[in-house]
Amino acid sequence: MKRIGAVALGAVVVGLLAWAAQTPPPQGGEERRLINSLEGQALYHEYCAVCHGEKGKGDGPMARALKSPPADLTRIAMRNGGTFPLKKVERIISGDAPVAPGHGTSEMPVWGPIFSQIAWDVDLGNIRVANLAKYVESLQK
Repeated sequence: MKRIGAVALGAVVVGLLAWAAQTPPPQGGEERRLINSLEGQALYHEYCAVCHGEKGKGDGPMARALKSPPADLTRIAMRNGGTFPLKKVERIISGDAPVAPGHGTSEMPVWGPIFSQIAWDVDLGNIRVANLAKYVESLQK
């Protein structure tokens, strides 16, 4: 009987550890708000639309407050010979590529590190960046 109790207790402990690993810790002062979604459209609307606009044309409500206007994201492929540079856009979002003068200034928050800053969510940061870049690709004219 003691053995069954020990096995049951072990299962409960393992279950609690698995639950704790999936439950985000309370947000500290250094962490920024991270939505739970992995979907590119949801990420875009939460993090990008305020400057780039709902349709990606650079006309978001904060656009007028910026020194440099946000890029029109619907014309990225056109500016690159008709091909959308998916990997380059991913590197820009993640902060792994320098921001070109034509893209704007460092006023644009680089969300890749924000997506990956939480210990329990590191791998999902790359998925968020990829999905956001694919969504921006879908905005092309």
